[in-house]
Amino acid sequence: MLRTIKPKNARSKRVLDAREPKEVEDPRTAIFVRGSHPGEKVMGVMKDLMSLKRPNAISFSKKNDIRPFEDASSLEFWAQKNDASFFVVGHSNKKRPDGIIFARTFDGKVLDMCEVGVEEYVPISAIPGPKASPGHTPLMHFASELFDAHPRYMQLKSLLLDLFSAGEIGGGIYLKGIEHVISVTIAPTPSTASASGVVGPAADSSSILPKVYLRTYTVSFQKSGQRTPYVSLSPHGPSLDLVMRRNTDPDPALLQLAMKKPKLKKKDIESGLGKRKRNQEVDDMGDLRGRIHVPKQDLSALDRSTKRAKALRKE
Repeated sequence: MLRTIKPKNARSKRVLDAREPKEVEDPRTAIFVRGSHPGEKVMGVMKDLMSLKRPNAISFSKKNDIRPFEDASSLEFWAQKNDASFFVVGHSNKKRPDGIIFARTFDGKVLDMCEVGVEEYVPISAIPGPKASPGHTPLMHFASELFDAHPRYMQLKSLLLDLFSAGEIGGGIYLKGIEHVISVTIAPTPSTASASGVVGPAADSSSILPKVYLRTYTVSFQKSGQRTPYVSLSPHGPSLDLVMRRNTDPDPALLQLAMKKPKLKKKDIESGLGKRKRNQEVDDMGDLRGRIHVPKQDLSALDRSTKRAKALRKE
């Protein structure tokens, strides 16, 4: 564990204050760590994933003899030292070849981990065509009901969203600012696995879980003659065929702290975001709308002394 540092000047105090918890956190910084024997395929996958994550990515050029599932102390040390909360660890051995471990931390402690194996890999350099600019947030697309029902795939979806997310987006999405999309799909579900979870004692084994296909596409907009443009997708890379392997579930107490939301401010409550008020609601655009109840009016009491137009007079 790192010792507590007392700031000696205003600059170091600003750096320490920037690492304190915030209501709206900054994008996660990911550290890409090489294992003792990463292999050529794993090195290529990590290089391409890091190019999609830049500029919030740190690469460890040296090999490290680490086993996160056995001892995660090294990850926790690096997380505090580099102010990072996400790890991508590449390793390869005879028992588990071409493996990638996604690890997420909270408050300097490892929250959960998920390991996948790379079966097929097409690098970015092997696919011709325009590439996305560094620093652009991709549009994430998950096409399977298992991502919302099966605990293993729900965890993988959450990890991928945290890896490529740019934090909280406010003020809407600029359509022309979307340069690439990452599509994650799942192979047909075998009969031993169920969309509602696990069926049978062996249904949680990674050998029977369907494969995961990760594809990246470049987005281009073309004229359609209407206000909404025609969207065209072209391969961008990388393309990965992944198999599910080991994982660790988050500690319930630590997960509860990680999911804790700050209290709403007074101005947010007054704008309708807090406790629901009668006859007030906030629409999808964030505008406050109110409903007014008007009692029945007696139209017979209206003033009829107004002079009528000549065309409307009765002779």
